[in-house]
Amino acid sequence: QVQLVESGGGLAQAGGSLRLSCAASGLTFSTVTMGWFRRAPGKEREHVARITRAGARTSYADSVKGRFTISRDNAKSTMYLQMNVLKPEDTAVYYCAAALRQLPISAGDYDYWGQGTQVTVSS
Repeated sequence: QVQLVESGGGLAQAGGSLRLSCAASGLTFSTVTMGWFRRAPGKEREHVARITRAGARTSYADSVKGRFTISRDNAKSTMYLQMNVLKPEDTAVYYCAAALRQLPISAGDYDYWGQGTQVTVSS
């Protein structure tokens, strides 16, 4: 079955960096669009970034533009999220997701989800 496993979360100070990974199995990784989402305590799930199948197109939430970079390595079936200049408001559980459609618009367009990894940013 399809599995998405996030790793790399943890505690960081404001202004610091973390790199999240999402390892996929049970699917042909190069045929799915991948995304990162996050859910902060007491808040709605938020789309963070998206990357298309070959990595040619990326998109970001305004709140992370210029600070976060999404990438993927199809040979390793792994997606990454490089998070720089972290802010306390980036504190959340981060989830990776895979979509069979090329340009998913909302969370409901994603077919598979990971369990999440906690990111905590201290001020």
